[in-house]
Amino acid sequence: MKRNITLIGMFALAAVLLWPAPAQAMHITEGILPASWAGLWFAVAAPFVWWGVRTIKRRSQADPRYKAMVALMGAAIFVVSCMPVPIPGTGSCSHPCGTGLGAIIIGPAATVVVATIALLLQALLLAHGGLSTLGANALSMAIVGAMSGWATFALLRRMKVSTVTAAFFAGLVSDWATYATTAATLALGISGGQAIGTKFLAICIAFAPTQVPLGILEGVIAAGAYRFVVSRRPELLDP
Repeated sequence: MKRNITLIGMFALAAVLLWPAPAQAMHITEGILPASWAGLWFAVAAPFVWWGVRTIKRRSQADPRYKAMVALMGAAIFVVSCMPVPIPGTGSCSHPCGTGLGAIIIGPAATVVVATIALLLQALLLAHGGLSTLGANALSMAIVGAMSGWATFALLRRMKVSTVTAAFFAGLVSDWATYATTAATLALGISGGQAIGTKFLAICIAFAPTQVPLGILEGVIAAGAYRFVVSRRPELLDP
């Protein structure tokens, strides 16, 4: 009896996973950007990834626990950024990013690396994004997302704002900055003779219905997660 129930459950799960459904693109998909722009964004992203790898190596040598924290944060970013929210009428999706939270917990350099790895795995395993557009996606989510979140947190802490409030705005700004950068890279690459500013504004307006509330949600998650880590393992936070 138990075996039959198990088999039925397995068949049901397979049916759900294999059932055809309309595709919704996430990140900048394969072939969207001209080769010249795609190559440029790879060149821009590469030094940041190199910096991140060196930082992870240096900090792991000083504290072996750091590498485990980086791996945990990388897994969280991968899962969070795999949650698509369809954008009405566009055939594309918004999604949370998690890089603002990553930046204030493990630092912006390490976050650049783990977010880029998450994007690579999503392109290879889930057809989210693409290999030719990996540089552009890394620029927006991994680099701008991490750096803007970290800078926001650092600035607000210097202004004596509470850590929880600073973490909230780090998550929110990181999310919105990621999508503003995505809109900019798309506008530059596929303007098609249209004014770049007009194209950028149109893309931002398309993102707004889903990304405005998602940014606020990311802020709430970042504030709660940061407060939890502070209360349990403050020694693991980015110094």
